[in-house]
Parts: sequence; C-alpha cells; structure tokens
Amino acid sequence: MTSQAETSSSSTPVIRCDSVYKIFGANAKNMLDASNGIVDAAKFQEAGCIVGVNNASFEVFPGELLIIMGLSGSGKSTLLRCISRLTDATGGKIYIDGEDILSMNDKQLIELRRSKMGMVFQSFALLPHKTVLENIAFPLQVKGISTEASIKRAKEMVDLVSLTGRENYFPRELSGGQQQRVGIARSLAIEPDIWFLDEPFSALDPLIRKEMQDEFLRLQGALSKTILFVTHDFDEALRLADRIAIMKDGIIEQLDTPANIVLNPATEYVRKFTEEVPREKVLKIESVMDPFNPTQDMSDLKVPKNAIIETVAESILNSSKPVAVINEEGAIVGSLTASKVVNVLFGGHTGKSGEQSS
Repeated sequence: MTSQAETSSSSTPVIRCDSVYKIFGANAKNMLDASNGIVDAAKFQEAGCIVGVNNASFEVFPGELLIIMGLSGSGKSTLLRCISRLTDATGGKIYIDGEDILSMNDKQLIELRRSKMGMVFQSFALLPHKTVLENIAFPLQVKGISTEASIKRAKEMVDLVSLTGRENYFPRELSGGQQQRVGIARSLAIEPDIWFLDEPFSALDPLIRKEMQDEFLRLQGALSKTILFVTHDFDEALRLADRIAIMKDGIIEQLDTPANIVLNPATEYVRKFTEEVPREKVLKIESVMDPFNPTQDMSDLKVPKNAIIETVAESILNSSKPVAVINEEGAIVGSLTASKVVNVLFGGHTGKSGEQSS
C-alpha cells in the first residue's frame, strides 16, 4: 500500500475530527461544557461520568488505512462508533467529505450510511437462514435494488473474497474465516467510500487471522478504500496500517506512521507498546536510510527502499561500504551502512535523522 500520510498536505480529508469527546453519564454534557475542553478523567469519574474519548482531533485521507489501537477500555471502539454515528459524540465536530455528520437528521444519516459507509464487526452477524449469496445481496435489496441486480453484484463479491463454489452454503456450513469473508463481501457490496472495521479478525485463530490479513491487504490493494480499522493487536496494526493512532484512557497518545511509532515513540506508554517489536520484521529500508552522498565510495550492492530490513540485512551487514538505496525507477534515493543497521536493530530509537531518542 502507498501511504497517504505523505500526500496529506495536498489532499482533502475524507474524515475530519475536531476535538471529539464522548463522555458517558447523566451529567456528561454539562460537565464537558464547564470544563473548557480540559477533561480530567478521574474527576469526571468521581462525578459519575466515564470518559470514552477525550479531545480527539485528526484527519483521514482518500485511500488511507488508519488503524486505531489500544488496550481494552482505551476508547478505540468508542471513537469508531462516534465517527460512524452509531453513538453520538458529547462534543466536537466530525466531518465526512466536508459535511458535519453531528448536525444530520436521521434520514440524512441513514442515506450517508447506505451510500458511503461499509461496516464490519467482530461478530459476523450473518443471517442464519440465508445463503452466502443471499447474505451478501441483502443490503442491496434493502436499498431498493432489484433482486436480479443484487444477486449479480453479490456473485462479483463472492469472487472477490475467494468464496466461489460456496455461494449456496449457509453460515453454519462455513468456517470462521469464511464467515468473516462473507461479512466483508456484504459490506463491500454497497461500494462504500469509507470502510469501518472493528476488531474484524480477533475471533479467529492465528492461522486464519493471518490468511484474513493477507486477504484484506489484497482487497485494499485492489480497491483503495478509505479505512478506519480498530484492533488491540500491535503486530496486526504494523502489518496493515498506513498510519496508527494509539489510544490510552480516551486520549490519542500518538498518531504516526508505523515506522515513526517504532523508531520514535512519543510517550512512555507508546514506548512500552513498541519495545518488544522485532524491528527487522516491520521496518522498511526507507525508514532508516541516510541521505545519499554522491562523493561516497559506494558498494556495488543496491537495495529497494520498500524492502523490509530483515530481507536484506545480511547483505548490508556483509558490505564494508555504504549500500545504495533505490526507488521503483532504480534511482538512488539514499544510502545505508552496516553500522546504521546494527544501531537501528540493537541500539537506540534512531530514525532517518540519525538522532537518538531516549
């Protein structure tokens, strides 16, 4: 996937959140209004309120996959539900394609969900007495699309998620991974611009989960949806995300690219998330390369900038000279030395700048 974070300055965001709060409790709105935007979760809890989301502000750009992650109770699913308006935010603004969804009435909201949003949750929520094809066609028929057109579209989705031959199976006849594929196909059938996924693979065993991640990456490569994906699994986030938002107690602690979060954690909480990460398995060469100096005596070896460090580390470590890093066109865009690789993998949190963070 191509990260949208690099091009965000020239793109119009699909989703924009400005100081979003979600506070549960009878007196939540009054307390928030009196707080001047400074919400102390402990004080709110003493007053009988629970802070689910605390001053969340960020943007999501076309085709970007933003993963919201954190431990149980961090607020990640609550934030997703606020953005999809499955629950109403207590304060702030949420814009979808420039429209303030908090000001929409029920009819406008229903139309927005039908035309622009697809949702996949941890529970598959398939209709047990309908076949795979009927389950996928169901939301299209709800929209008023003819049975013939709905079934045709459903067949296309069956092929897309590799369930060909199982069109007439009932949910009980499918494995957990196959049921999840039906759920994904059903949400994609309406051709959503924005895709919300809340812990979609957490109920699956590790092998099926890995297969579903592979399938998800393949689908995103083909469809380039704008995606908000909630997970508590950091390995899953690193594997799938363009950017990651890490939440704790309703607050976004850091929102950044996977590489920057691993190399330069912004808080102690984020550092604890990243300290056990095998860097060589998740970081790309471009995340740690140095600027190219044309006066350097370079090795004959060249490595692609998007290669995972693990796949080329041995060759670089065996080179006594700096190794050229090249882009997709073969042009040199940076360099990397054996000492830099060793430092990144076993030393401090060192990024492109060469500066270490404590």
